[in-house]
Amino acid sequence: MLILESLGKQFDGRAAVDRVTLRVARGQMLGVIGRSGAGKSTLLRMINRLVDPTSGLIRHDDRLVSALKGRELMRWRAACAMIFQQFNLVGRLDVVTNVMLGRLNRHGFLGSMAGAFSAAERAVALQALDRLGIAQTALQRAETLSGGQQQRVAIARALLQEPEILLADEPIASLDPRSSKLVMDALRRINRDDKITVIVNLHDLDIARAYCDRIVGLANGSVVFNGAPEDLDSQALETIYGHDVETGSLLDEPRRPTDFRVWAAA
Repeated sequence: MLILESLGKQFDGRAAVDRVTLRVARGQMLGVIGRSGAGKSTLLRMINRLVDPTSGLIRHDDRLVSALKGRELMRWRAACAMIFQQFNLVGRLDVVTNVMLGRLNRHGFLGSMAGAFSAAERAVALQALDRLGIAQTALQRAETLSGGQQQRVAIARALLQEPEILLADEPIASLDPRSSKLVMDALRRINRDDKITVIVNLHDLDIARAYCDRIVGLANGSVVFNGAPEDLDSQALETIYGHDVETGSLLDEPRRPTDFRVWAAA
């Protein structure tokens, strides 16, 4: 179980994340929603320890994550893989090499760049690409792929870390509807099939309700909602998004993944 206890982060005296306490069960798919600037990205980066907390604790099973340093911290970052909105691929490298960079923690950067990957690791990388439906792109330069394909390459790279937790920071924010569906379907399959905990920041409430087991709403860095998708009523939405939110489309019946078939035809 992942446990956050009174977790906080300040920048220039302002609380970006303010005393967040959460428990995330192993194998859960958790959606984090809120306005831009609510603290969603900072929260995920603290869990991965890309950003150090100002206060509070992060625990995962018997590990005190917030106290890890050196090699143990690197091991945690491998076990807690991060997927970014900007993909963070090396555009001039081919796709399969980008995926194998998920093994950096085992080889080190210089060893990886020197071609230290084994044939077995290459096979695993190709299997990950095949699982995500893009094996045919393996030898293409990453920069030649569409945004949706690049995000699936980033997911494949994260899988090569053999993570226990997968963090996705606005993974579909820059994608078209069809690509968004493919990426969210992939994250859901990984969550269900591999029993990997997935925590995903999302702007689209309908997608959060369709794919996530539980939703946490942040406002001004604090948790203001923590519950099932069906419990997101007008009062909860107003608390998360403020009085000026237009709730009409947000309060429609939540769509299920099969309702996104119109996207695939777009």
